[in-house]
Amino acid sequence: MSRDARYWVDDPVPETPKPSEYPAPWKKTDVVGERRPRVDGYERVSGSAIYPSDIVLPDMIYGAVLRCPHAHARVKKLDVKTAEGMPGVMSILTPSSPETQGVMWPIYRGWEPVPILSTTCKFEGEPIAAVAAETPQQAVDALRAIEVEYEVLPPVSDHTDALAAGSPEVHAGGNRAGEPDTYERGDVAAGFDEADVVLERSYRNECEIQAPMELHGCVAQWDGNKLTVWESLQGVFSIQEQYAGILGLPLANVRVVSTFMGGGFGSKLQTSRGSILACLLAKKTARPVKLFLTREEAMLVTGNRPAVDIKLKAGVTADGTLTAFEFSGLSSAGAYSEGGASLNDWLIRDLYTCPNVKCENALVHINAGPVRPFRAPGHPQGAWALEQMMDDLAEAIDMDPVDFRLKNVPTTSQARGGQPYTSTGLKQCLTQGAEAFGWKAARKAPQRSKHLKRGAGVGACLWIAGGGGPPSTIIVKLFADGSVNLNMGASDIGTGTRTVMAMVAAEELGVDPSSIQIENADTRSTQWASSSGGSKTVPTESPAVREAAYNVKKQILEMAADEHDLDASDLMLVDGAVVSRKDPEKSFPVTGLRGLRRSRVVVGVGYRGPNPEGKAVNPFAAQFCEVEVNTRTGEVRVVRFVAAHDSGRVLNRLTFDNQVFGGITMGIGYALTEQRVLDRGQTGKMVNANFHDYKIPTAMDVPADMSSLVVDPGDTECNTTGAKGCGEPVTIPTAAAIANAVYDAIGVRINKGPITPDKVLEMLQAQGKEA
Repeated sequence: MSRDARYWVDDPVPETPKPSEYPAPWKKTDVVGERRPRVDGYERVSGSAIYPSDIVLPDMIYGAVLRCPHAHARVKKLDVKTAEGMPGVMSILTPSSPETQGVMWPIYRGWEPVPILSTTCKFEGEPIAAVAAETPQQAVDALRAIEVEYEVLPPVSDHTDALAAGSPEVHAGGNRAGEPDTYERGDVAAGFDEADVVLERSYRNECEIQAPMELHGCVAQWDGNKLTVWESLQGVFSIQEQYAGILGLPLANVRVVSTFMGGGFGSKLQTSRGSILACLLAKKTARPVKLFLTREEAMLVTGNRPAVDIKLKAGVTADGTLTAFEFSGLSSAGAYSEGGASLNDWLIRDLYTCPNVKCENALVHINAGPVRPFRAPGHPQGAWALEQMMDDLAEAIDMDPVDFRLKNVPTTSQARGGQPYTSTGLKQCLTQGAEAFGWKAARKAPQRSKHLKRGAGVGACLWIAGGGGPPSTIIVKLFADGSVNLNMGASDIGTGTRTVMAMVAAEELGVDPSSIQIENADTRSTQWASSSGGSKTVPTESPAVREAAYNVKKQILEMAADEHDLDASDLMLVDGAVVSRKDPEKSFPVTGLRGLRRSRVVVGVGYRGPNPEGKAVNPFAAQFCEVEVNTRTGEVRVVRFVAAHDSGRVLNRLTFDNQVFGGITMGIGYALTEQRVLDRGQTGKMVNANFHDYKIPTAMDVPADMSSLVVDPGDTECNTTGAKGCGEPVTIPTAAAIANAVYDAIGVRINKGPITPDKVLEMLQAQGKEA
């Protein structure tokens, strides 16, 4: 099989077989929509859940990777003789080792693969050698003993510097990463001519790192020519394809397991070079190899949300009608990645009604780690610009920011050529959220201190996707004793997928969700599923789960109808019994059915059908926040938050609220504290690759007063469970809402994130507004 980078890129898939009938949309539900604790909560809290980083196998040894300490360098000499003779060292791989020859790392679409180990290093942390030893300590000691002579090359560490004349080239031929992504509708020049007010602003977001709790890595084991990998990742089947393509194996010879995993936020949608090296070391030593990155390694090499500079021009009439948007974005592509910028402008294209829009997204290479999807790729960056511009436009025409947004709520997806939405709750999110927050009163509240200024802000959004179509296959089994097994390939990336799917099956089968045994995310024993990301897991998998459970229920009810001479359409499943709707006194235990006792098991198979043809499925949101700004110190404190979200039908209210609060927390970090800092002057090295200096929000940074408001538009078209997803939209408008609240508090617009105390003080001083 070819080791071609294109092998693991998602290709078009054949349409999933269609069932004979889909279950009708739910009306009232008994389990779905409740606040239910995790069905695997005990395992997670007690420590009995086995994560990939917990795996320990007989005869297992440990891998470690030698990484280039420079942002840009060429390896002139690599000497491993001393390291090879050190205690416990089992194997060392270098670029010249026979095991690494022809093993190529597929960077991204359109890129030629690069060798798994590098001799010309384009970013700090690029791998140049790998070691396997009896203990982790011995592996690290061996890395330190490897002698490397580098030719250090000049780096470029900022995307704006990369286009300057005379800038060091990351790749020969210039630093631009392909052609810009463009979009246009209407006549922008005419739109600006129609406007009564035209504003033009510049914005900047810094690079944010996913930083999941469980580090990236795997345990790799060979059995002959068959490979098993336990890896912390977001999709076992897509990673199976990556391993097969890179290592030249049949898919049937690769097993990937990730039953539990500790967070990813998009950074674990593909495997890493370190994990491929673990497989090569395991093959060479004929022993299982465990290789997990350190926190510093993970922050350097596993992905990020790229920094971006945005210029946005907007026109509006005096009555609040938007006439034109013109957007220009310039993003970092890292050293290799060509993805990550095409969605920066999606909100400009689609969130508000505007007939004339022109967008351009450009990418440039810098000597830094790769760009990978990060919880709503491109959208928080675009919201940072658009939502601050919307507030500035509202102020310019003397209109309330919420009223201004309501004036421009769309009825169709303009970016998709005017496709109607299956449902849109943006208007309700704005109105109900404003009411719950007390928007009018908060905007008019008097200041209570000379130097502690309160302000209120709003931000809105949509997310580009509301779930995916086929393929997705689910198997549900009901056994003779009434117990249930749910088999699905989807990963639970910490979001409660197992619990939600158990609730969907329980709703159809009339059992308690905690009684359903779940198998998931194992390519050997579970059914194919796409990766868990993009807020698509619940909208994609839950309809397939429901259909599988519905098929089981249908068979059980037909058995009962046949055995008791009843009409199957009159029967339902309640608490493990078949019950007549017309006469509830007619009740029969499921376990007493002769047909079930004979067959021993009833199996239902469910497929995910396609999304509605010609319609757009999108979740919407509006968030409101209050901040307090200390004009003496520049500190910003988030006081309270109200988040109103249209994610379709909420399947588990407890999980939904936790997703909302988690997304807000991540957005607070993006707004106020998080940024990758590279030495822009000389070395290009990351200077804050640790949790001491890279400031992720803690419990002290999150307001105790947070409210989650569900807006359910009753979508019966998007899919058979009515869910549209919530993982992405809950973090898109947060930073922008905070920025708008800061402006409301101090009257100073801070367009460059994060809003750190030094920036607040600098802007106050520049405008003569010191306390």
